Amino acid sequence: MPTNKNILVTGGAGFIGSNLIEALLQNNNTVTCLDNFSTGYRKNIDRFFDNPHFSLIEGDIRDLDTCRQAVEGKDLVYHEAALGSVPRSIENPVLSTHVNILGFVNMLTAAKDAKIPRFIYASSSSTYGDATYSPKVEDKKGFPLSPYAVTKHVNDMFARNFTALFGIETIGLCYFNVFGPYQDPNGAYAAVIPKFINLLLEHKQPTIYGDGKQSRDFTFVKNVVNANLLAGDAQLIENKHEHINVACNESIDLTSLTNEIIQSLAKYDPAIASIQPAYADARKGDIRDSMASIEKAKRILGYSPKIFVKEGVEKTTEWFFQQFSEKAK
Repeated sequence: MPTNKNILVTGGAGFIGSNLIEALLQNNNTVTCLDNFSTGYRKNIDRFFDNPHFSLIEGDIRDLDTCRQAVEGKDLVYHEAALGSVPRSIENPVLSTHVNILGFVNMLTAAKDAKIPRFIYASSSSTYGDATYSPKVEDKKGFPLSPYAVTKHVNDMFARNFTALFGIETIGLCYFNVFGPYQDPNGAYAAVIPKFINLLLEHKQPTIYGDGKQSRDFTFVKNVVNANLLAGDAQLIENKHEHINVACNESIDLTSLTNEIIQSLAKYDPAIASIQPAYADARKGDIRDSMASIEKAKRILGYSPKIFVKEGVEKTTEWFFQQFSEKAK
């Protein structure tokens, strides 16, 4: 795993980025965070400012000069910055395209020009689109179902192209429904797990869009961080560009997941046990079922998930309950 390196993490004030920075600092690396705080939060990185090996560049990946400044002197780039959310991309495809494609190409260009040997970036399970088979294997994609999925698919194409043209090593880690501490529970585009936890802590009924039987390969954030660390030093023997699933190779439907969350939170607040989810029409662009093959991650990265859904939900609900309790004081 990366140690004693000078590393850039874009989107480092976000959910995954801040967890990754924490692990990199613990491994004695020097870390720079690039973030414009459009979706990330300063509170996510407050705990790093006392560390002399951490620094912040407040800037936008859509500005090439900012990207060039950020990569100067770096040994490795982790590109986590993006404008997430399928519904947001459907409402504003232009903005998602600007951030996720232009920003990606800016960062990749800056890294290539700075002769950084490896560029690791966040890909997405949304790139599998309407593929109906299971589990999902990296070389069998479907048609993208949202502008967000299109942007992530284009990222993968650009990465592969830059590797072929310029020789920079690129690794796209294809995340499947990541959840855990520091994930934003608020707003119209919040992910399902933190949003449901937040609603239940307020004794409000969560709403499942669809019949609740749609399933996901939910992946606790520490598994994702571990995959990123492994990717930092992995030997790329077969290809200099790799697209690799990061997940648990297990699937749970949304109704069962919601019940897990309710049961876990009821340990702290018994009144939550009586709350049941509501159901509404399915949303446009959502994938029906998603589960990943992780054989490639095992082979190339030596990755295996350490924390599965039930334990991950318990760790996540505990963290959010502590945050909720502190606010209530």
